[in-house]
Amino acid sequence: MEDRFGHRISYLRISVTDRCNERCRYCMPVELQEWLPREGVLSYEEILRVAAVGVSLGVRRIRVTGGEPLVRRDIVPFFEALCAIPGLEDVGISTNGTLLANPLADGRSTARALADAGVRTANVSLDTLDRETYAAATGRDYLDRALAGIEAARAAGFEKIKLNAVLMRGQSEAQLRPLADFAHERGLLLRFIELMPVSTGDVLTEANFLPCAEARRLLEAEFGPLERRPEFRTNGPASYFEVPGRGQLVGFIGAMSDLHFCESCNKLRLTCDGKLRPCLGSHLEFDLLQEIRRGADDREIAEFIQMVVDRKPKEHDFRDNYQPGRKMIAIGG
Repeated sequence: MEDRFGHRISYLRISVTDRCNERCRYCMPVELQEWLPREGVLSYEEILRVAAVGVSLGVRRIRVTGGEPLVRRDIVPFFEALCAIPGLEDVGISTNGTLLANPLADGRSTARALADAGVRTANVSLDTLDRETYAAATGRDYLDRALAGIEAARAAGFEKIKLNAVLMRGQSEAQLRPLADFAHERGLLLRFIELMPVSTGDVLTEANFLPCAEARRLLEAEFGPLERRPEFRTNGPASYFEVPGRGQLVGFIGAMSDLHFCESCNKLRLTCDGKLRPCLGSHLEFDLLQEIRRGADDREIAEFIQMVVDRKPKEHDFRDNYQPGRKMIAIGG
């Protein structure tokens, strides 16, 4: 699949739930969240069907998100079925990590069960290593659980584990060096992500925004000049730099400040309530759930997906006074 601008669409982000066991300020900052009813959420069978059709159209990588995907029941059998789709090359999970170390009935950790199912990569949200800051940012005192989850993922043998840290002024500056050291000591890939307008107005303020360029300068004050590594790429839009003297790569995802951010976009997003979104930074979304439940066959689903690809915008709208229509928890991380 290609859109009108020559982007080859090979990557699908799938949200399986809008529920989460944390309350991060930039994602779901209120306690009284109105959860979607069960009938309003795609079933596993419906998700697997869309995934299979997507693979037939050229999707090669799928990342499962939430909310927190591990709070949904029977998630491991779902991953087993997803990883078994012929032609799908890479399945990953985005998680806050707090449930990865949980034991299953057979004695395996959840992380081990996911790896055994065929999940190759894990993106773990970790904005801070300070317990009080973590609790204030997430609304939960779960730092120990998150760190245990990271260790469980390492022990499970995932091919790649990435740490994602959202930059927030007044919180992140003191955490840049500790997070870099933590990732380096464990062989993890660390990425810093600019705050994007996908939350509520009280979070989306200039006072909270810390640009990637400033974070990079703060790291250079600690380590010396970072060397850009344009040849190193992952599935997303991160720009990577090498930390001098330690062979460590650090990524920066600057949706707000990087004017070339959208040039290599290769993804679609499927929300847990069945909306297909061609761009995170656009209000465009198309109701695939309605098509599925009216009885659409696989050919019609394929045509629907191609229609959405054809409507993919050239660039996101984040810099144009974008006002979020849905919180990140409802879109999928």
